[in-house]
Amino acid sequence: MSGQAGVAASGRQQIVVSGGGGQGVLFATRLLADAAILRGASVLTSETHGMAQRGGVVLSHLKAGDFASPLVRSGHADGLIVLKEEILPLHRRFLSPGGWVVMNAVRPPAAEERETIHTVDADGLAQETGNLQSANLILLGFALSRLGMAETGGLLFCSPDDVRAALRQRLGERESLLAASLAALALGISRGTR
Repeated sequence: MSGQAGVAASGRQQIVVSGGGGQGVLFATRLLADAAILRGASVLTSETHGMAQRGGVVLSHLKAGDFASPLVRSGHADGLIVLKEEILPLHRRFLSPGGWVVMNAVRPPAAEERETIHTVDADGLAQETGNLQSANLILLGFALSRLGMAETGGLLFCSPDDVRAALRQRLGERESLLAASLAALALGISRGTR
């Protein structure tokens, strides 16, 4: 864990976010990018859309820090955020040795050697709250809480407060949407401390 924390603390981090079309992969990535920018970091992102409108795979690369290319090479991602459990085998190759996975799943899958998997049933929680489109923010909140911020010994370049600020900036005056988004993020954060 300390090796990965060192990577995040150095100001450079590579994350791959994946899921199905309509799950909010790009929104979650943009929030992380906004949070990095608010912290004064350079950010590069790239996205690959499959048949997004038909539930196909959507893959997003995020690099925070001093990088020249937006694409994360196989074996170089510090972490994966996976919104759809069955996609993990497709994108696990991006993960560096000792990397982390935060995944939307009912039960943790078998971890491969030298990786740590954290799971939360974000879909189930979204269904319980009646906001089916909030699984991405629940999962993001869970990741922020479970992994912690590098400055305090954790693994991520940003904090829950950074993402809250990014949400406020991105959603602006849309009060009901902002309130629902902040509530979903808070729910994920509370689950990450368990």
